[in-house]
Amino acid sequence: MIQMDKLGIFLSKPIAVVLVFIYLIQSGLLVYLIKDKFDLEKQISFQQKRIGELEEKLQIFKAIDDFQIGFEEDEVQQLTDVIYSESKRYHYDPMFVLAVILTESSFKRGQVSNKGARGLMQVVPFVGQDVANRTGVGWDGSQSLFEPETNIKLGTFHLFEQILKFGDIKKALLAYNMGEARLRGMIRENRPLPKAYLNRVLENYKMLKETYQI
Repeated sequence: MIQMDKLGIFLSKPIAVVLVFIYLIQSGLLVYLIKDKFDLEKQISFQQKRIGELEEKLQIFKAIDDFQIGFEEDEVQQLTDVIYSESKRYHYDPMFVLAVILTESSFKRGQVSNKGARGLMQVVPFVGQDVANRTGVGWDGSQSLFEPETNIKLGTFHLFEQILKFGDIKKALLAYNMGEARLRGMIRENRPLPKAYLNRVLENYKMLKETYQI
């Protein structure tokens, strides 16, 4: 009996080793399958995100191309890229940025207002220089405001600052359009705030959203 027990113990050791080996293989295979599934899901998620970005950029491109005056196709693509990237930076809806541009300059190259505001987002030179100095955007005098990428970077940042200062998108838009000091004076004197500019921005925004559906 003792001898048979010893034989059973002796026989069980190789079986145990085999079972452990099989377990390790199964565990390794399971880990591999889980990792492979995770990598696949990650890749699918990345591709879906990329497709979404491309679709969004395509709608931005179409909107710019439909309204722009005086820009070449490669410049329209440049505008698309910078509007997309700056919108993501400051959490704007790209169509909102396009609405501001459409209201300010009608998307026309080289626009200058009677108050000296320049470019697509109608940035005045002293504001442009101040923002450029604080953000590190290249500045080579007021002519820099006619460079689409520079103008949009400075304009979107300036508007973002007004949103932070006033905590209200409507007041921020008015400050962007008429100047912060003038708006604060009107608020301090409890004067009614103008609505025409706001209405144009909102109408353009609604039209762009309905037409290009981002």
